[in-house]
Amino acid sequence: MANATECNSYSCKNSDETLAWIKAIIDFITPFSFLINPHVVNFFTDRLWLNVDKEWMDFLRGEPVQNLLLIPSGVIQDHWPTSLKNFILKLRSMVFRQEQADIDTALPGLQMTSVNSVLAQGMNVKKKHEVEVLSAVVSTIADSVRAHTIVDVGAGQGYLAQVLAFQYQHSVIAIDACSHHGRVTGARAERIKKHYTSQMLKSGSGMRKLNVPKTITCRVLSIDTLKTLVETSLPGDDTEQSRLEGESEEEQGKLHWPGDADKKPSTVLAGLHACGDLSVTMLKTFLECEDVKAVVSLGCCYNLLSEESIMDAGSQCGFPMSQSVRSTGLSLGKSARDLACQSAERWRSLDMHAGIHNFELHAFRAAFQMVLSKFYPEVVMSTPSIGRKGKALRRRQQRRSAESQHHQGSIGHIRPKSSVWPAESENDGIMTSVLDIQALPSEILNAKAGCEETKSDNKFLHFENFCRSGLSHLGIEQSLDINLQSVWKEAEPFSDLIGPYWSLRAALGPLLETLILLDRLLFLQEQGSELEAYLLPIFDPNISPRNVAIIAKKVDKDVRSCCV
Repeated sequence: MANATECNSYSCKNSDETLAWIKAIIDFITPFSFLINPHVVNFFTDRLWLNVDKEWMDFLRGEPVQNLLLIPSGVIQDHWPTSLKNFILKLRSMVFRQEQADIDTALPGLQMTSVNSVLAQGMNVKKKHEVEVLSAVVSTIADSVRAHTIVDVGAGQGYLAQVLAFQYQHSVIAIDACSHHGRVTGARAERIKKHYTSQMLKSGSGMRKLNVPKTITCRVLSIDTLKTLVETSLPGDDTEQSRLEGESEEEQGKLHWPGDADKKPSTVLAGLHACGDLSVTMLKTFLECEDVKAVVSLGCCYNLLSEESIMDAGSQCGFPMSQSVRSTGLSLGKSARDLACQSAERWRSLDMHAGIHNFELHAFRAAFQMVLSKFYPEVVMSTPSIGRKGKALRRRQQRRSAESQHHQGSIGHIRPKSSVWPAESENDGIMTSVLDIQALPSEILNAKAGCEETKSDNKFLHFENFCRSGLSHLGIEQSLDINLQSVWKEAEPFSDLIGPYWSLRAALGPLLETLILLDRLLFLQEQGSELEAYLLPIFDPNISPRNVAIIAKKVDKDVRSCCV
């Protein structure tokens, strides 16, 4: 067994290096469009396994599920065909390394503080980790550019904004499209303010000003919208000030930056997993708005990125951003953007039972597509959505697993290790979905039996229930003329090929994400020496897979002239 994670020889320190890396990725993925572009739901209808090297599929068909789940991480087995090993090793050598960086070394002066229990209220482990790290990074960047205000774009319930305001004492504006989020952020901030005020009164150490995030509800659909919000939100408006003993009202209203009296207010844009094009809008606003001196952006939901057509070169779309990539005429397409959401860490964290079950669900879904194609072709033409219930399924599994552990003691039970299944990370157009799983008796494997596979007759019963649930979700009454058993009989002999196919396909996901990230970095690098930009993996990828921050700062003109 070997691992390719240490083999990355590419760099992105400047635009030439970044472009060379991008071109290498494009050259590599082009011949594998047969893996990238199809929908896994069409696995049986289009006989997708026939597009893959037969020797690869023959070897992988008999592999333990654990080995398949490690393919997206670049782990190969010695007995595999040389061409298969070369494919995986070469692929992984071009993936941006996402191991958490030594942030203290990368950002000198950074002082990370644990989020206290009051600020952490309501956060799960993942969110607490993200907010704790990102707030320290953003605060350090804001101090380095002497920013007056931080704008949290896509603020959600305001966790990041509140830590930046109360813990790091920055003036913060929290922007989110959801009015409910705005109300929750405001109410939560008031509770936190009361706590801090009470603590100051009890300590008898005097009162200090408390910065409370200013919340704005607005759907940011364009650069102009975000620019307007930045330019019209004056620093200090959101500052809740307490009277310090002996301090005048005039002094209380000032932001104490030495030498800033004659300078225009400056801003830092921050985004924790700003969705789809919103991350792109942040980067473009950073360039176009003079008041924005820095940006710290972590993107997500690449499936929601807009793409320009080759005929529409002047459009403002989410991909590609850089002029160099635009000039190639490259278009990823919906399937590739969906695939970029795949996480090698999530695949690796699945145990054997969860992996088997996941592949089984994909087989049911692909066989259900055969039912739709044969008996309801008009439904397939309308590309319906049939729902995604993966999160509900996992919660039920975890609850029942906990009950099993409590009542059965040492009896083997199943507990999925991952909080996100591979099926849920991809939004496969017509339907990645695991459907309305509530009706599926196979939602939990038989723990006492300890079997790796359900017997064929039981699998058909599960498939039958799957189809009934799917048809019901689509508002279709099942016809008596439909022979589901004949459909499953046709599909089942090839169902064990879905795991190998899906694993090979998922291995391309991190490479496609790397391409998207490098394109964003190159977009900034193409602006020349006026700014400094880099990629930095700031989170533990096992906790938060979308962990690469794009950090950019405008270089001070005086500093630049001194370096000439």
